[in-house]
Parts: sequence; structure tokens; C-alpha cells
Amino acid sequence: MTWFVLVIAGLFEVGWAIGLKYTQGFTRFWPTAGTIAAMVVSIGLLGLAMRTLPVGTAYAVWTGIGAVGTVVLGIVLFGEPATVARLACVGLILAGIVGLKLTA
Repeated sequence: MTWFVLVIAGLFEVGWAIGLKYTQGFTRFWPTAGTIAAMVVSIGLLGLAMRTLPVGTAYAVWTGIGAVGTVVLGIVLFGEPATVARLACVGLILAGIVGLKLTA
């Protein structure tokens, strides 16, 4: 259950990272409100996961999920480049997340 909570926390991190783009510098009310709500939920769930997972593992997995998800959505939503090198680096982040899960 703890890992599920951590994954959900990571997905909310992706939500607020992408949400920042839509706030236009926190000048749009609803995107800003949604982004702040996603931040609160993400940090709250991360805190719950850290009750039982090692802090280094939980934080690294949380940021890894956020990084990978944000890169993928940046490619899909904003037309950011999907070069081989960029995707290989995303693969390395994923390998690190899996490695931390397997050794926790």
C-alpha cells in the first residue's frame, strides 16, 4: 500500500509541474488553484509514504516519477523534442526507480 501511495504522490507531482505551465506565472486563478491543490496532495502523500519507506528511496522515487511524467507530458502536450538522447535519459531515470524499488 505504501508504494501505491508513493506512486500517486508522484503522479500529483506531475500534475503540479505541468499545472505551473498553465498558470501563466500564477496569473490565472483556476490553473493556479489546481496547481496548489496538487502540490499539497503530492507532498502530503509523500509524507505518508515516508512513514515506512526510507527517506532517500521515497524522495528519489517521487522525484523520478515526477521527472519522467513531466518529460513525457511535455513531449505530448507542448511539442517538446523527443530525441533519442532525451528518451535514453528518461530510461535511465526509470531504471533508477525500479532499482530503488527492488532494493527497498
